[in-house]
Amino acid sequence: MVNVLKRLADFAITAILWTYYIGGFILVFSSLYFVSFFFRDKRDVAYQQLNNLFFRSFFALLRTVVPRVTWQVSDEVRAIRSSVIIANHLSFLDPILFVSLFARQKTVVKKDYFRVPVFGWILETSGYIPAFTEDSGAEILLEQVGKMKTYLAEGGNLFMFPEGTRSRDGRIGAFDRGAFRIAKFCDAPIRVVVIRNTGRLYPPGRFLFNTRERFTISVESAGTLTPDYADETFSLSALMAKARTRMEGRDNP
Repeated sequence: MVNVLKRLADFAITAILWTYYIGGFILVFSSLYFVSFFFRDKRDVAYQQLNNLFFRSFFALLRTVVPRVTWQVSDEVRAIRSSVIIANHLSFLDPILFVSLFARQKTVVKKDYFRVPVFGWILETSGYIPAFTEDSGAEILLEQVGKMKTYLAEGGNLFMFPEGTRSRDGRIGAFDRGAFRIAKFCDAPIRVVVIRNTGRLYPPGRFLFNTRERFTISVESAGTLTPDYADETFSLSALMAKARTRMEGRDNP
């Protein structure tokens, strides 16, 4: 009986959250996106701000309907600007959580999402970058990264999950080089961020939120890497290894 009641509670709260996620966008935010598209000079900036506002409201609702979960986002993370941010990846919540933290944000999104009606248009207008492989998307990448220097200099952040997929067991997987190549191209600092327990609230592969347990979700800085990219001894592999060490907590910031 206890398990049945727990699942019913999880289902009810999940329904509330997804109803707002879809209904809130359709009833409220869709008109704001439409107006911004036609009446704002910098559409990407306007859309990033709207994305931020929408997901801030979503997480405000989430904290209200799931009061047993405590949220701790460090002031150091909230203050990040003009940086390439890398973080571990535990849940679907991770990318939208970062969008909710920064008014100016870009990220890399799976190419398939850009083909989804309306959603893909918002991603493109927001200036988000379609994911690429070594054999495809090079021209799009160069175009987007070419604009990234100015974007970062103006205070925007690029956040990426170098593992490329959500961890099922909490362990950090192999890193992709993309975030580090972009940081090198833009001569930008790399901010290492560690996320804990979002996978307990919304586990990979599950539809229902886990709403009845008590735990803390934290988002903390694990330090800043500011390599001298112009140094002839610079090594991308060494930078990636150092970032991984920071993320795993084996090195003090």
